[in-house]
Amino acid sequence: MDISGRKVLVTGGAKRIGKALCEAFAQCGAQVTIHCRDSFEEAAQLASSLPGNGHRVLQCDLSDTERVNDILKRCGRLDILVNNASIYKPSTILQESAEDARLQMQVNYFAPVSLMSQFAAQQLSEGCIINILDQEVAKEVENFGSYSISKRSLRDATLAAALEMAPKIRVNAIAPGPVLPPPGLEHLGMKETLRHVPSGKKVDINDIADTCIFLVKNESLTGQVIYVDGGQHLVQRPYWKKNSISPEI
Repeated sequence: MDISGRKVLVTGGAKRIGKALCEAFAQCGAQVTIHCRDSFEEAAQLASSLPGNGHRVLQCDLSDTERVNDILKRCGRLDILVNNASIYKPSTILQESAEDARLQMQVNYFAPVSLMSQFAAQQLSEGCIINILDQEVAKEVENFGSYSISKRSLRDATLAAALEMAPKIRVNAIAPGPVLPPPGLEHLGMKETLRHVPSGKKVDINDIADTCIFLVKNESLTGQVIYVDGGQHLVQRPYWKKNSISPEI
């Protein structure tokens, strides 16, 4: 698919991976709608800094089901959808509250699925959906609770949608590895995480953006999950019988 002139929605587009995705699409000539929840100022600054015209900001709380269900009405016609927004609360299945579990499932799974359904309802002659997952979907890990469940559910939805929406809409996913410590966990740093990455390096955020552009352009690809993680999905961490984010070193 030629990206130039296409209309793209990137959820969670104001910061981190989402920002890099917005910049990459704009550089390819797309008109980008930057979704945000609380980061309106950052999103507005990004929209004004992107090359080209027609970029805008859409503010919406993805935990609000009613607002999620009319996002595409607010956006207008789209050619490309990137479900990037997510929420992560470290937890165990036994300890997390029902409220936290519902929140993560809504933002990380139900909202993206709703957006995919709205996207398909446009009856496009061609379109593309990219779902941003996490390399943790490849294995079972402790302390990820409903976050891991929600991301694996989105992976499975990616594969199902690739079949259901073919041949006009292609659906793929990217499972990134470590780019930055999660918000609120910066004090943990990257040292422990990189012990479990065969490449020994954190992921370059631009590599994720480049992979997204590649998946959109390559019309032979659908139903794919691409791990951009330095091989981290191949490594099973040792099980630590303790309620902590990482073992002490």
